[in-house]
Amino acid sequence: MKILVGEFVSETNENIPQRCRINNYVIAFDDQCIQNLNISEVYESENAEMIPTIYANGASGGLITPETFAYIETSLLNEVKKHLNEIDGIFLMLHGASKVEGLGSGDHHIIQEVRKLVGPYLPIAVACDPHGNLTQEYVESLQIIRSYRQSPHTDANETLRIVSKMLIDLVRSRQNIHAVYRKLPLILGGEQSVSTDEPVLSINRYMDKLEQDPRILSASWHVGYLRHDCPEAGCGIVVVPASEADQDYAETMADQLADYVWQRRHEFHYTGLTAEPEEALEMALNYDGKPVVITDSGDNTTSGATGWNTFVLRQVLAEKNLKKQVLFATICDPKTFNQLQKLSVGDSAAIRLGMDYDELSKAVDLEVVVKAKGPITGFMMHNIPGTVYGETISVTVKNSPITIMIATTSYAICEIHQFADAGLNFDDYDVIIVKQGYIFPELKAAAKFYVMSLTDGATLQDTRRLTYKQIMRPMYPIDEI
Repeated sequence: MKILVGEFVSETNENIPQRCRINNYVIAFDDQCIQNLNISEVYESENAEMIPTIYANGASGGLITPETFAYIETSLLNEVKKHLNEIDGIFLMLHGASKVEGLGSGDHHIIQEVRKLVGPYLPIAVACDPHGNLTQEYVESLQIIRSYRQSPHTDANETLRIVSKMLIDLVRSRQNIHAVYRKLPLILGGEQSVSTDEPVLSINRYMDKLEQDPRILSASWHVGYLRHDCPEAGCGIVVVPASEADQDYAETMADQLADYVWQRRHEFHYTGLTAEPEEALEMALNYDGKPVVITDSGDNTTSGATGWNTFVLRQVLAEKNLKKQVLFATICDPKTFNQLQKLSVGDSAAIRLGMDYDELSKAVDLEVVVKAKGPITGFMMHNIPGTVYGETISVTVKNSPITIMIATTSYAICEIHQFADAGLNFDDYDVIIVKQGYIFPELKAAAKFYVMSLTDGATLQDTRRLTYKQIMRPMYPIDEI
């Protein structure tokens, strides 16, 4: 058995000015592609051979340029053509939230082009992020599609392995099945659909029970992605039958799962404690204990924000008699990074920190001392040995207990090892500000107190304040249904 494998990951936030180009991707081919996917043991245990195409992980960023997407897609399609007469199936990790300038969803386009080459029946299985958008045509072009259950995505690697095993079993049984899709008029942000909270806990339990039914191979709830305006936006339900005889049954179960989610639409809420920026900072500084974590939700780089915003930094700088050690992880400013790069640890400098693109990224003049230098390493499923996502230079503000990690890229700091890799000790700080929406598991476990600051920016949390022209209407909670 031979299975063609590959990955294309891009979470496109069209509310930022940058474009996503080829240098924004971690690209790998051949054995490195297979190694990065981290699913080899499934195929080895089943005596199945993996044929690599391309591993292209762009994390979160802006609209993808056409030439960038063309390179990635062509690389994958060329391998499909090359191995067309020997492959038994195709496994792809496709995030689901990409958007290419002038084209739309890159994920959907890839499947459309692959189907032109392989025909309608060759088994194709897709593992995906729940924060991706679907269409009827896309889902029904796939035999299997299943998203992660957990947000944050602690089960990402497990999901890739589950879907791989499903595909191998399907190749052996060669049932003529396809995934079943239902769209919901419901649009949610990730911060309103965290899996440790209700109603997602109950939805996941419901899907786990569905998957215990021998007639159902897979069930998944796709939260959707709301950071670009497109007709596909909104929640979706996918149910995969176990056999051709179960196709009608899967249709019925998809209706029931869709209704189960829809009836709980009023239960979705922000995770954890949230507050307006002034109140959030006051709570953090007044908390008797450490560490405290503030998530700067309007500049959430895990959802494609720039990481440029200096709003919270300016809040803290305005505090009189600041006593607590405060760390910003990070502020993205390549020009200031380049200014500091030639300096050594312990050197002083006068910097103007901030991209000055808009009011939120307004620059501030600071006298600083270089404290540490180090790489930005990956987190969770992206923590690939030897892979670096950017660089940081950490500085302390003179006559102030403030430390700032100045970064070359907008990659998020979500795990404690990333602080150490950058040359800092997480335990040295009382208050840590990160560019996230919902707090990630390691930081949540370490924090004595955490709060999501409802800042403005490219990842504004209030769905009702977002402007959409292309989405299906009515759509809850933008419209009352």
